[in-house]
Amino acid sequence: MPSYDALREILDPASTVLLTVECQQGVVGPDAALPELAREARASGALHRIAQLVTAARSSGVQVIHALAERRPDGRGANRNARLFRAAERLPVRQLSGTTAVRVAPPLEVAEEDFVVRRLHGLSPLHGTEVDALLRNLGCRTLVVTGVSANVAIPNAVFDAVNLGYTAVVPTDAIAGVPAAYTTAMIRNTLALVATLATTDDVLSALKRPRRG
Repeated sequence: MPSYDALREILDPASTVLLTVECQQGVVGPDAALPELAREARASGALHRIAQLVTAARSSGVQVIHALAERRPDGRGANRNARLFRAAERLPVRQLSGTTAVRVAPPLEVAEEDFVVRRLHGLSPLHGTEVDALLRNLGCRTLVVTGVSANVAIPNAVFDAVNLGYTAVVPTDAIAGVPAAYTTAMIRNTLALVATLATTDDVLSALKRPRRG
């Protein structure tokens, strides 16, 4: 874990963006497509901590982007080249454009100044979406990655961010996956190699601390 001073420098509001990944009703809500993942996101406190980070980011002048996954009702343009995509087509709750399932889930709220980026294909919130262009236009150098799942979308987001030249920061208690032990293993054995790891409290403190100058 970096020192508070080091983390504070990394999280300069002028060049930091907070990304929430798939924190949508159909993924982490009470009637989610994957109930086990939704329960873990809520029971672990990850969703609550993400909401805290979103509020603190806005207060500190850090841009917030919500990355959501959805598909057209006719399925056109969606991937079918992996087991995950084919299974999603058979789930009782589908992430269909224009439905409640693809709305940001409470306790998170979307503010007027937030960006909401929706993707119709793939696994990554960055690759093949407008997120990278938005980050560059915003002058982003550090991307704080939160959300679900630690199984797929979170590592995808972190790898893509690093490959694109951003510094990735992962608040380790503001992501969730299943089973919970896998999230711990992913953080320790994979994300620790490519991202700056911190707790939500560390990030909140770094954002709130006054800066010299």
